[in-house]
Amino acid sequence: MLVDRFGRTVDYLRISLTDRCNLRCVYCMPKDGLRWQALVDQLSVDEIARVAEAAAACGVKRIRLTGGEPLVHPQIVDLVRRLASISGMEEISLTTNAMLLARLAQPLADAGLKRVNISLDTLEAGKFQRITRGGEIARVWKGIAAAEGAGLLPIKLNTVIIRGLNSDELLALARLTLENEWHVRFIELMPIGNVQDWGEGFPQPDARYLSVQEMKQALADLWLLPADGPAGNGPARTFRIPGGLGTVGFISPLGDHFCSTCNRLRLTADGKLRPCLGSSDEVSVRETLHSGRPLEDCFEQAMARKPRRHEMSLQMPVAAERRMSQIGG
Repeated sequence: MLVDRFGRTVDYLRISLTDRCNLRCVYCMPKDGLRWQALVDQLSVDEIARVAEAAAACGVKRIRLTGGEPLVHPQIVDLVRRLASISGMEEISLTTNAMLLARLAQPLADAGLKRVNISLDTLEAGKFQRITRGGEIARVWKGIAAAEGAGLLPIKLNTVIIRGLNSDELLALARLTLENEWHVRFIELMPIGNVQDWGEGFPQPDARYLSVQEMKQALADLWLLPADGPAGNGPARTFRIPGGLGTVGFISPLGDHFCSTCNRLRLTADGKLRPCLGSSDEVSVRETLHSGRPLEDCFEQAMARKPRRHEMSLQMPVAAERRMSQIGG
């Protein structure tokens, strides 16, 4: 078991497969994109599998694949199949923008993927195109349908709420859970490499943040009731609209810290094990892979360096040397 110095057990690893993405969401990436990491500097499928095997030997039971966009990885199906076969690994899941999900949902399910989280920051096609800088919301709906058809359940929809951009859609997004067994999770905007100007028509940096307390107030007319969350609900506080089939969750890294129950580590695409999303501290797994030393040593180092809580705040943006797409979220 991986237990840190504050008594928290880690059994969950998020693996960023690539820093590449087929969208340019305003809160995640600059308009002109980023300089991609050289492929030679990123972990290979064999190396990712070796790290995952070491993680399982240390007690990790769940892996979530992220990016960038994990579905642009050319070996995504083979990688899922390999990870799902690791002894002791109970679940492989994936977070995606769903642009490629309609085609890949069934092959991924056949390979052993259990469920997906899908990013959906608006219900309006035009606004979706603006936020993602070119995405088509119709492809998201097709991806959701394909995931349901393939049994990649429960479906979770992740929405980053930004004041003055999509905060007026809180009610509409929450009401998706009335007639669908979906789990909508509203996420506070995190100040990680995204405090620059987003361009004309977008709110300025000091006007973007909306706390979960304000979100809940905006949803007061729905009479949300506390509810048990779906599998793998992580840090979300979960509620249900009376009579609804799905749930409404809130993820609040700033407005209501959840660090005391953190159970995860993150592996970047270039092979750095990150004890905390809100800290730039990293352990080089890549160096250990090339040295031949036991990979378990990296997990022990990461646990020893895992902080009690992150230091993110609106006044103190963190990890500016990496954008969210380069960390894995």
